[in-house]
Amino acid sequence: MATVGFWALVVLATVVSLGTAWALGANSNSPPFAPAIGANAISTMRAAFLIGILAAAGALTQGGSISETVGAGLIDGVAITSLAATAGLLTATAFMAFGVYSGYPVPAAFATTGAMVGVGLSLGGDPAVATYQRIALFWVLVPPVSGGLAYLTATILRRDDIPETVGVPVLAALVGAIVANVELSIIPSGPDATQNSLAGLGADLVGLSPVAGVEPTVAVVTVAFAALSFQFIRLRTQQSVDKGIRTFLVVLGSVVAFSSGGSQVGLATGPLENLYSAELGLPGIVLLAIGAVGILGGAWMGAPRLLQATSREYASLGIRRSIAALVPGFVIAQLAIALGIPISFNNIIISGVIGGGLAGGSAGVSRRKIGVTLAFWVITLVSSIAVGFGLYRVFETVLGG
Repeated sequence: MATVGFWALVVLATVVSLGTAWALGANSNSPPFAPAIGANAISTMRAAFLIGILAAAGALTQGGSISETVGAGLIDGVAITSLAATAGLLTATAFMAFGVYSGYPVPAAFATTGAMVGVGLSLGGDPAVATYQRIALFWVLVPPVSGGLAYLTATILRRDDIPETVGVPVLAALVGAIVANVELSIIPSGPDATQNSLAGLGADLVGLSPVAGVEPTVAVVTVAFAALSFQFIRLRTQQSVDKGIRTFLVVLGSVVAFSSGGSQVGLATGPLENLYSAELGLPGIVLLAIGAVGILGGAWMGAPRLLQATSREYASLGIRRSIAALVPGFVIAQLAIALGIPISFNNIIISGVIGGGLAGGSAGVSRRKIGVTLAFWVITLVSSIAVGFGLYRVFETVLGG
């Protein structure tokens, strides 16, 4: 029988989760539209409005996998209680607040993952070593992969023998091909799946047998999306190179903002997975909706100020380096969502900015700043485990488990 104390903890945990989602909406979802604002392709207020809508939509339709990992995949043998979830969320939020006010690069994914591991161990759970290995490998690969893709993208855009009427549409084709295969919970799926992609839906409807392990319909839909995206941006760039690039920046910012919402909401909702699904018996969409509301509110209320600042930074980078930073951000975010791995979106963008900068020489790339950033990533992860472990013990002693 639920007690008053239980419901008080439910309310507290939900409010903290909502606050964490608000902070993520205000901070982590702003970079995608900053280059478009810097290029005068869209106004700040319109960008903030779109960020809120797109990130919230991404949270609702793609946030489930990472939320489940954060809530149930980081610790074996125990379920995260409402008190433990509150301790974990407060720890992660405190680290993120410290990063915002101090200016130090504190990644949300590192803080949340560390905090939940800490409270899980404090509950008496066992380390989920296999999950840690998978997450650690992905995190280690993010900087070189994001930086490498950004370097390649920026190099292509800088080549004199590849006109922008070809280079930019090729990148648009890549984005279109990925969009065709992005799995969403709102697309009808088979009995053994909870979400599907547009290409997958086409394959289900047509029902052709695989050829050499490849679904023919999936390949056709993917190529069709790539071709349409290529042709659309190519026509825009042929009319005006500046107009075409600005259009691509808005489209790219839109899909990246959507992906950011899907990859970030789980950091706020994951700790409450057991509470909402097992203890309250509510469907997962309810928890994701709470996270989406928080992200929407954070984007609408907090993003405009940050957008104005980051747009100036991206304007100084130039359009090519901005595109080079966002393309790998979209690719890696979607891969992380598919694998259910929590990531810090800003880390991907930082790596992309560095890679794009190296394509034009080492100017603007500070080795000291890179070193400080990496050090704070590690410090955040280790210290958040310790703080989460200790804070739950304090809560347990004062309030009871």
